[in-house]
Amino acid sequence: MKIGFDAKRVFFNNSGLGNYSRGAVNLLSTYYPDNEYFLFTPRQEVKVNFIPHSNTSVILPDNTFYKRLPSLWRSYRQAGDIKKNGINIFHGLSNELPADIRKSGARSVLTMHDIIFIHFPELYKPLDRYLYTKKYRRSCDNADRIIAISEQTRRDLVNVWNIAPEKIDVVYQGCDPMFYETADETFKNKIRVKYSLPECYLLSVGTIEERKNLWTAVKAVAEHNIDIDIVACGRHTPYADKIAEYAVKNNIENRLHFIHNVTFSDLPAIYQMAQGLIYASFYEGFGIPILEGLNSRIPVITSQGGVFPETGGDACIYIDPHSVEQMADAIEKILSDRELVANMTDKGSNYALKFRDKEVAEDIYSVYRKIF
Repeated sequence: MKIGFDAKRVFFNNSGLGNYSRGAVNLLSTYYPDNEYFLFTPRQEVKVNFIPHSNTSVILPDNTFYKRLPSLWRSYRQAGDIKKNGINIFHGLSNELPADIRKSGARSVLTMHDIIFIHFPELYKPLDRYLYTKKYRRSCDNADRIIAISEQTRRDLVNVWNIAPEKIDVVYQGCDPMFYETADETFKNKIRVKYSLPECYLLSVGTIEERKNLWTAVKAVAEHNIDIDIVACGRHTPYADKIAEYAVKNNIENRLHFIHNVTFSDLPAIYQMAQGLIYASFYEGFGIPILEGLNSRIPVITSQGGVFPETGGDACIYIDPHSVEQMADAIEKILSDRELVANMTDKGSNYALKFRDKEVAEDIYSVYRKIF
């Protein structure tokens, strides 16, 4: 079978959607090696550390016009190249399919990660919201099957966009296998020096924006005078400046550390040296840092409701993300109760097994079998 992927983010995105896309391609080409895999991308140069397997080919625009207008190629010319290469199944890995996918002759699968731009419109420019709504909704309508990365995303597609529920399969994502391995002490010390990490800290991972809600943890440390540092790894936004100003006003600026350009391969060591992960986000499609924390064998504090219990199971402390009191109580528990931490980390490593590579690959491939 010939399987094609919309692979722009495989080569050009080094965070969430890129990690998912690379992971899916690697898993399928590893566990189902008898297929041929085709990566459709507007440009050849690689901006991330990704080497395709021997059963994988890269497909580029075939003329100068579309090379200069890659968005036009992805939406309105890619279907012709899908047909020319005899693709049986085309998988849009990041919320999008070519607008004319039905002309390609291929069956289509679409992975939908979330519709955060609907729930938090203030975080997006009006034009971006309009384009995302138009492209992603159209892709959902055109797809033969939809993969939702969580039950929450599935519910959103059904309740907000009226997508037929029988068209949607929930396939959870895994995290990079790097997080399965324990970093040695020499490497950990090197990473501590590289990023000037404190001796004891709680970790937050993700874009430092209002939806991710670092604020509750910072206020808990300040208002309850908890003797612990916070290390926040993620892209800078004006929200980070607001938190920094609050830290200065409350005399905890020396205990708040922002790291904006972390090398991905350094993250497992940063997780493993932390006393715990704080992830009190208001909304996520899946919440991959929770899974990274569980695999890193550290306690995780995250939000009640939504997708979070899907990702964290019975291994996390769940709090109201608006409650400074609950956050402070949870932090105090993981800093003082060794038995609780041992129990959480044991449960976490066991629960995380359901998201391992083989299971994820089999679940994706089972969707393919439904349409071919």
